[in-house]
Amino acid sequence: QVQLVESGGGLVQAGGSLRLSCVASGSIFSINVMRWYRQAPGKQREFVAVITSGGTTNYADSVKGRFTISRDNAKNTVYLQMNSLKPEDTAVYFCNLEQMAYNYWGQGTQVTVSS
Repeated sequence: QVQLVESGGGLVQAGGSLRLSCVASGSIFSINVMRWYRQAPGKQREFVAVITSGGTTNYADSVKGRFTISRDNAKNTVYLQMNSLKPEDTAVYFCNLEQMAYNYWGQGTQVTVSS
């Protein structure tokens, strides 16, 4: 079994920064893909960023140049550095781990950006 625990969310003013963390525990394989998604009130969950175990990254167009995803494989942790935050970034941010064709989700951390 795999557990994901996100942290680092909070309330920040527009233009500010936050760093989210997601710690994975349990049966973690060396080859996996970790993603961040977000879900704003009344909207569908959307992709934010992805990083493979080899370090390849990709981002949603809406966050390119502002957000950076990284990981520490030794700690089974993925990070999301969020800079130049905008009110439209307000959402619950979820961590996702994909390995061996299974997907695991954390419970999410709230990010609120005030204007």
